[in-house]
Amino acid sequence: MASNRHLGRIIALQTLYEVDFRRDLGDEECDVDEVLGRNLTRYAKLIKDVDFTTNLVKGVLNKSAKLDKILQPLAPEWPLNQIARIDLVVLRIGLYELSNEKDVPPKVVINEAVELAKAFGSANSSKFINGVLGTVLVNQQAIIKKPKSKK
Repeated sequence: MASNRHLGRIIALQTLYEVDFRRDLGDEECDVDEVLGRNLTRYAKLIKDVDFTTNLVKGVLNKSAKLDKILQPLAPEWPLNQIARIDLVVLRIGLYELSNEKDVPPKVVINEAVELAKAFGSANSSKFINGVLGTVLVNQQAIIKKPKSKK
């Protein structure tokens, strides 16, 4: 199942990248379901967990504004519009999984994001992705461990 989820993340990355790119160009005809369906069909013989991929794509799209709001302060020297599109999509996927996929260990999520960055990003993408998502994980753990204040 793990390697199948890796393929699912690749398909999600391809889908989200295309949708983001086309929407940025003002493509009013861009249909997420069509793009996702085409990408899933391309790998139909290999992918078993279609629901994981579909939920990942839909979840990232539905929460992209919230994800971006969380990401911006984590890399203040890089405004989101200056981050390479592929890196931004990988960050959104990783952050979405860290925040919403409780059945996947956080270190696995970060490792998967780093692997996506190595495969599809630039030479420095994996370090950047690892740093940003590592900060998210540390922040999440600090919030969990923080004692509740007494009123």
